[in-house]
Amino acid sequence: MPDVYPINDYGPIMPGLVMGMVAIVHVFLAQFAVGGGILLCYFQWLKMTGRDANAGRFVDGYFKVLVLISFVMGALTGVAIWFTAIQISAGTIGSMVLNFHWLWATEWTFFCLEIAAGYSFYRYHARLSDRTSLWLLAIYAFAAWMSLFLINGILSWQLTPGNWLKTESVADGFFNPSFWPSLLFRTVVSVTLAALAACVVINLMKIDREAKARLIHRASLLLVPMLSMPLLGVWFLAVMPADSRGWVLGESPAMMLFLNISIAASLLIGAYAIVGLVIKNLYINGATATLLLLLAFGATAGGEFVREGARKPFSIRQVLYSNSIRPEDVARLREVGCLADDPYPLKTDIEFPNLQVRDGAKVFRRQCAVCHTVEGTNGVTHLTNTWDADQMRMNIAKLQKTKPFMPPFAGTADELESLVQFLRWSHDDRPEEWKLSDDPATLDRIQVWLDEAGTKPGNFKQYEELAGVGD
Repeated sequence: MPDVYPINDYGPIMPGLVMGMVAIVHVFLAQFAVGGGILLCYFQWLKMTGRDANAGRFVDGYFKVLVLISFVMGALTGVAIWFTAIQISAGTIGSMVLNFHWLWATEWTFFCLEIAAGYSFYRYHARLSDRTSLWLLAIYAFAAWMSLFLINGILSWQLTPGNWLKTESVADGFFNPSFWPSLLFRTVVSVTLAALAACVVINLMKIDREAKARLIHRASLLLVPMLSMPLLGVWFLAVMPADSRGWVLGESPAMMLFLNISIAASLLIGAYAIVGLVIKNLYINGATATLLLLLAFGATAGGEFVREGARKPFSIRQVLYSNSIRPEDVARLREVGCLADDPYPLKTDIEFPNLQVRDGAKVFRRQCAVCHTVEGTNGVTHLTNTWDADQMRMNIAKLQKTKPFMPPFAGTADELESLVQFLRWSHDDRPEEWKLSDDPATLDRIQVWLDEAGTKPGNFKQYEELAGVGD
């Protein structure tokens, strides 16, 4: 019997959105920390070689900002991700830890090295030689990038597990098809964020405009790798599964919208950086630098939304659906019901009119609540507002056919009908009384639709071909 974990209710905000908000902030800060280490090494080298008299002052001021933001907020949001993920999708995080626990442990080792090197530089660099300070920063930068290297392999495995589906080898899962384009893209993003943040910090330094302009031009050289972003983006799209690529290229309007936001923001930043800062050597004031940094945050948010959404209907492709039900368990749940192994009571003060509607609320929680609310963000009552009862029954029974980025319904005909009644009761403002739906002919029709849809995901032939298991 599979593990069943409780699902927390965040009211009108769907759990996935809570996870997304925490993750986007953490990813932004973490990538900033990686790029910051690389940029600090560069500026420490400028100071050591005497190429810029103000490079040392910049290193002191910039690193203080880096420590405050990436160490404190980055660590807090990192803990918040674990806390939120365990509440929202314990099955997903459990599978990731189960398969890559030694890599997680190694990542934490590098994180500890990053903190030790960073704090040592912050505390003692005034007493150390320039060469020793550069070595400390190099250790910091290497440790930060290795954290990115290891986390990237685990996250990219969720979308493109590749040969791991056949071998279950840690190496096959880690060095998966999207590992390298994702790693290189994130590295470029990291140095971009650091360079833009550097332009903000330089404007806060109490030096003359000419000195600021020289520092800004040196920092802007780290924006040159942005030229590789289109190629890396195309590479990443090429190694994505065909259906996932379809979601982001138009089949899912939301994912396409966020992809376009990310691309547009990156193009604006890249055009200004390459033409204005690198080629024409223009001066950039603090307000413009801050605006570009905010655009970079928007691009990061759009990119992370697409990365998460492209896995649908899975949280781990071909391994675990987004509602934490495993593909191989769907057929069993069609027989015994999804409530048979759900021991958790409903934590609500709502008075249900009958047991059928109450069971429908539990079915909603088990199969829908990770990605939907009842009436709030991505609310199912709004999405199904124009469906009549039979259309609702058929569309849910054939859910993976209705919307291929949704997992198949994993329950009995009775449970599906209870879900329909719960949604219709919610549509009608939850009256005190509600007629029980127990027509055998209705359940027979639902069963026919369930049988027609089957228990495989919408694009199951493609999934099976990728897994090498045949038709």
